[in-house]
Amino acid sequence: MKRFKGTALVLVALLLVVGILAGCAPKQAAKQKVIGIVLPTKDEPRWIQDETRFNDALKDTDYSAEIMFSQGDPAREKQNVETLIGQGIKVLILCAHDAVAAAASAEAARDAGVKVISYDRLILDTDAVDYYVTFDSVEVGRKQGQYLVDHASGQNNPLYLYAGALSDNNSFLFFQGAWEVLQPKIADGTFVIANSTKAEALKDKNSLTRDEIADIIGQITTNWDFNTAKNLAQANLSSAPKTLKGNVFILAPNDGTARSIADTFAADPDITSYVITGQDAEKPSVQYIIDGKQSMTVFKDVRVLVRDAINAAITYLEGGEPEATTTYNNGVKDVPSKPSEVQVVDKSNVREILIDSGYYSESDFTWPTE
Repeated sequence: MKRFKGTALVLVALLLVVGILAGCAPKQAAKQKVIGIVLPTKDEPRWIQDETRFNDALKDTDYSAEIMFSQGDPAREKQNVETLIGQGIKVLILCAHDAVAAAASAEAARDAGVKVISYDRLILDTDAVDYYVTFDSVEVGRKQGQYLVDHASGQNNPLYLYAGALSDNNSFLFFQGAWEVLQPKIADGTFVIANSTKAEALKDKNSLTRDEIADIIGQITTNWDFNTAKNLAQANLSSAPKTLKGNVFILAPNDGTARSIADTFAADPDITSYVITGQDAEKPSVQYIIDGKQSMTVFKDVRVLVRDAINAAITYLEGGEPEATTTYNNGVKDVPSKPSEVQVVDKSNVREILIDSGYYSESDFTWPTE
């Protein structure tokens, strides 16, 4: 009996020691939520993709982020930024819905001592932007334009032009790059502009001013909206003579609008074939490419862009300055930047670039049977 009591006492003592040691053991440090991220909308696959990539990129860091969406509303965007400032963020990563309206949000952050990283879309008309994380948007447009040129032969090929939103500075850069490549082929008669009198009036001018680009975009804008793109394409086809149909070439600014425009052109009995551009490598458009319903997309590896944004944020948090290889003028200052590269994806390389690289899984898509 005495031995039993002694053993029990020893066990109790050991349990107490273990408990004390467990209580004294250092707990894993909580991640610092000092990064605020504001994205334009949850209604486009691209931005949901970015949200996922941001969370993935932060997993192996000492930091976490609060991610908010503005749903295409500049007032909500500013409210989101003010909420994040109130939560004590030190770095703001902001993808503006309206590049000019976002200046107020950037200035509110700057005034609170927060570093501002303009993400994907450059915030305009303010000195409150510290760094710009972007793909080379002019190069995106060049690649779109070059794809159309490379797939055209002969003369008088109908060319339909579409653009993003006037409120988005990237729309200007995309169109600038595409125009640089397309204009010589418009001037020599390879292409005939089918849906823009503004562009037709400038067809002999390779380098356009911002105001000239704005005039053209105002006539061909999709506003980054699927229904707007569809309605504009329908209107263009309704007014186009048969001579501007047949085998056509379409500059579509991104994947979402490309799908809407492609579906509209495919439904017109006078359209024999079309070559259409896109960008972002959204899953639905990758399936369209596999199925032959969209010609190409410009792949902007969001993993790279997100990684660059997070690295820049951490550099600021640790007292440094992110690496810059160029600057972009936002109307007030030259904003430092290091643009990320882009790639053309079409049916010939879709598996290699998007599947073999691990960006998407093969099971995400339906593939033709061999």
